[in-house]
Amino acid sequence: MENFVLIGVFVGLGVLFRYLEAFPEQTPQVLNMFALYVALPAVILLKVPHLSFSGDMIVPAVVPWAMLILSAALILLVGRSLQWSRETIAVLLLVVPIGNTSFMGVPMVNAFFGDSGIPYLIIYDQIGTMLIFAIFGSIILAMHSCKGKVNITDVIKRAVLFPPTLALLVGLALRSWAYPEALIRGLETLGGMLTPLVMTAIGFQLRIRLSPTVLRPLGFGLAVKLVIAPVVALLGCRLLGLNGLGTDIAVFEAGMPPMVTAGALAIAAGILPELAAALVSLGMALAFVSLPLLYWIL
Repeated sequence: MENFVLIGVFVGLGVLFRYLEAFPEQTPQVLNMFALYVALPAVILLKVPHLSFSGDMIVPAVVPWAMLILSAALILLVGRSLQWSRETIAVLLLVVPIGNTSFMGVPMVNAFFGDSGIPYLIIYDQIGTMLIFAIFGSIILAMHSCKGKVNITDVIKRAVLFPPTLALLVGLALRSWAYPEALIRGLETLGGMLTPLVMTAIGFQLRIRLSPTVLRPLGFGLAVKLVIAPVVALLGCRLLGLNGLGTDIAVFEAGMPPMVTAGALAIAAGILPELAAALVSLGMALAFVSLPLLYWIL
């Protein structure tokens, strides 16, 4: 509970900073980039050497791909039946299946499950979210670009050179090597910055400006991401007799709001930027209600 209150404090600071002239419009981008290139890799480098690859790791590795199939199927089914535009379906396909499983995931998992949940989060995030983002996200963007071609080399390069992925590969390579105390302390200091950075950036970006044309796809997309996906993941795991911390983390991660970077790519590509921005900003706001409820029913 104390950690969750701390998260709320940093989100509140972000909202406050938005109204102060000392903080320019690019503030959240700077905070997120530092988190992406420094703080998150530090967390991964700290935790990866302690990963024990067992049956518990299978669920966090499989659930994100199952949620991708579920989300994409629902979006295509509903989007076509309601005759939504090609652009609307593209934004939903790009933003809804890909969760904010690292930036928002690490602070929230820490708050509710403690430090022991982070190794499972890393598996979910790296084997699931990041690969889905690199492969599926690239395909969706390419299909709705002028060229309409998927460059496999670029997809592989993007996946391998993504900073958290590099940290994962380095951490795995150094598993048999004991970190010096000075390095551990340095990584702990850098990793400890993740929650303040990300939550302040989230608060800074909480702008909700909606036009009537985006309300239906917005409501549907957030219902799939915040409600349907985690509930289906929970029911599926329980029906298969899957329990334990790894399963709980996988279900919890399935309920994370849409990834900020996926929304930013949709905006940069000019694919209904209003809908993409609303999915990300409103999704983050609602997640502060939906995630505690999800944790309560686990």
